[in-house]
Amino acid sequence: MGRKREVVFDEQPPDFDPADPYKDPVAMMEMREHLVREKWIDIETSKIIRDKLRWCYRIEGVNHHQKCRHLVQQYMDSTRGIGWGKDGRHPDQHAPKVQSSE
Repeated sequence: MGRKREVVFDEQPPDFDPADPYKDPVAMMEMREHLVREKWIDIETSKIIRDKLRWCYRIEGVNHHQKCRHLVQQYMDSTRGIGWGKDGRHPDQHAPKVQSSE
């Protein structure tokens, strides 16, 4: 008996309907927990990259602009979509933006 090669997670609760989220309150709570779990995973991933970046700055010294550039880009990409905004809803639950034709 050994370790599993990979862990497979569900993308979202199977019976959640985004068109009518209040139809099944249990599925709505599972979806909310899923979103929070995914958010925490993103936050912890960003923290790991930030620690690697700090270590790179310390090790490379004056050459950190060249040697740590890839870590800076990874960190900026990982922190770009973490915030949810003031209303607390996930960005997927917002109405699509209407573009004005001027």
